Amino acid sequence: MRTQAEKGNEFRALHERNRAFIIPNPWDIGTARLLMQLGFEALATTSAGYAFSVGQRDNTIGRDQMMAHVSAIVAATDLPVSADLENGFGDSPEIVAETIRLAAATGLVGASIEDTTARPGDPIYEHGLAIERIRAAAEVAHGLPFPFLLTARAENYLVGRPDLKDTIKRLQTYQEAGADVLYAPGLTDQEDIATVVRSVDRPVNVVMGLQGAQLSLATLSELGVKRVSVGSALARAALGAFLRAAQEMHDHGTFTFATEAVSFRDISAMFGV
Repeated sequence: MRTQAEKGNEFRALHERNRAFIIPNPWDIGTARLLMQLGFEALATTSAGYAFSVGQRDNTIGRDQMMAHVSAIVAATDLPVSADLENGFGDSPEIVAETIRLAAATGLVGASIEDTTARPGDPIYEHGLAIERIRAAAEVAHGLPFPFLLTARAENYLVGRPDLKDTIKRLQTYQEAGADVLYAPGLTDQEDIATVVRSVDRPVNVVMGLQGAQLSLATLSELGVKRVSVGSALARAALGAFLRAAQEMHDHGTFTFATEAVSFRDISAMFGV
């Protein structure tokens, strides 16, 4: 197994290339190993995908449980892994800083912190507090003895506030606070994405697999995007196939879904069985 420093250097180098790369999102050990087998260069966890896999809604997993999960993903593969750490599991900059310390101890070489409160009536942190949260996270990340990329997320679009001007302002101030990668999930318009990329001086991550977010890797590379994730889309695709199969059995008593299932032999071979 490679050292954390080796994986951290490799992860940073991926963001410095002149083209975008896909960082897919496994939700358990098996999917992490399958994605590694398929040749992807790095992985990112998905808080929603993991929550669904244990029968819960997103943003209901506690910090200790999430750290155990990301640790298992790190141990399952020799690829660089970045984690979706939601809003850092608390409001204060001190809690966010401690979350990054704990994350680094699991073997991760990156993590994202959101500026959402997860409170329906007041979904986005006040701008000043949001900056302090990223600054506290960045101080920990940049004080580690190996490269650890902090991704700062501006959540306006995911909470029903499609304000491009405010989103860009937030990303710019998160950059100034020390974020290494910037991310505004929910952006689907090609020109909006291009505007964000032009407005900042850090690598930009975009997410595909959302409703309306179907731009190709080649197109995103042309726009200057450096990293493309899919969030919970892979987990939801798998659950979609599962639900269609279960519905077929329940409603019709038939089993045609099995014709599209990967063979026992093939999946066993991928796991080395």
